[in-house]
Amino acid sequence: MNNIVLCGFMGSGKSTVGKELARIMGRRFIDTDTLIEKEQGVAIKAIFATHGEDYFRDLEYECCEKISELKNCVISTGGGALTFERNVETLKKGGKIVFLDADFETICERIGDTKSRPLFEDIEKAKALFDERHEKYLAAADIVVDGNLSAMKAAMDIASMFR
Repeated sequence: MNNIVLCGFMGSGKSTVGKELARIMGRRFIDTDTLIEKEQGVAIKAIFATHGEDYFRDLEYECCEKISELKNCVISTGGGALTFERNVETLKKGGKIVFLDADFETICERIGDTKSRPLFEDIEKAKALFDERHEKYLAAADIVVDGNLSAMKAAMDIASMFR
């Protein structure tokens, strides 16, 4: 069975919906950011600080290549992963991409304390990044789902599309 690859902005529910979807469908759940952190032995924030974004994006691409060969998984990607065409092409080889399209206001409510999300320390920059990435997510997606729904409702909607 093809993988289901979730994309969207931070706070759109990729991990929460992904875990619920994997449970409902009896699939393995994989979070690319968590996988990279496990393999590197450090947090992504530390990878960025030590090696820079380009280095991280190369690790992310390698991760996408590995998981694209897996079957029957629900994959949650990092917020920036599918803004890069090479990751989109790689992940589409083994699955369908589902964009969790949440409003910026909903995302802000979900994130709450911005200290845990450095990109939200400047709300105007966060909104500009959201707007920039939105078109890329739409271009990458095979399916678009309302990301403003509860995690359970979104997961049920996605599951019904793949049954």
